[in-house]
Amino acid sequence: MIDINEFIMSNEAVIRLSFFLSIFVVMATWEFIAPRRVLTVSKIVRWTNNLGLVFLNTIILRLLFPAAAVGMAAFASEQGWGLLNYYDVPAMLAVIVSVVVMDFIIYLQHVMVHAIPVLWRLHRVHHADLDYDVTTGARFHPIEIILSMLIKFTTIVLLGPPVVAVVIFEVVLNATAMFNHSNVRLNLVVDKWLRLLVVTPDMHRVHHSVEDDETNSNFGFSLPWWDRLFGTYRDQPRGGHENMTIGIRTFREPKMTSWLSGMLVMPFVGKMSGYAINRREWKQGEGSMEDE
Repeated sequence: MIDINEFIMSNEAVIRLSFFLSIFVVMATWEFIAPRRVLTVSKIVRWTNNLGLVFLNTIILRLLFPAAAVGMAAFASEQGWGLLNYYDVPAMLAVIVSVVVMDFIIYLQHVMVHAIPVLWRLHRVHHADLDYDVTTGARFHPIEIILSMLIKFTTIVLLGPPVVAVVIFEVVLNATAMFNHSNVRLNLVVDKWLRLLVVTPDMHRVHHSVEDDETNSNFGFSLPWWDRLFGTYRDQPRGGHENMTIGIRTFREPKMTSWLSGMLVMPFVGKMSGYAINRREWKQGEGSMEDE
């Protein structure tokens, strides 16, 4: 009898890579067949550099954290750490609770990187993409990726999720990030009902608007419930999806926003300033809360 945890530990990288490539191909094909918006920057340039950043981040994480989140979950289980290891919780319930709680932590983390200026400087690498497609979903600065992993480790130690739950969460997070960042046209009726269960491309695209009040909404990555529960949900962008401007006001030069070298130095460019996440009103003609 094959031990499920041992199988997952031995094949975690293969499992995640297989799902990543499969979903990526599906979404990239969908974007080609039924695009939602006309792209403004060379796709070859953006994809080469965005995916180059993904490749760099993967190498860095594997060097720093060889066992990744799955290894931490296995270690926490062996040590009896975390609420779900302390109490006798049915296996299926433990998996469901773990996936939902970890998704909630991702929501809180996302709000945090918008609210704290020094963290926003890292996160703006993700938002500065001048177009919005499947590669945008995995475009993050290496320092933010490391920080995200440390937050994930802390969550695992405190929660004690089963190893299989961590793998499910990672696969679902990657899949939904590619799905909801895709430049795909989805039937509006389907989108209306689907966004009750999962963050859709039209829902999350609002979050990548250049307008501050729109950027500070729809923080969810997988589950859409947190935005509705905490009042950060916004149904549609003010100017419509085809006309909205993607990105950040002060970063419009492709050499900075679309090339790997620019993305890596972006957190260290410009003055430090506040990012008032609680600003929910919009006045035409006002500038951004972004660094001047």
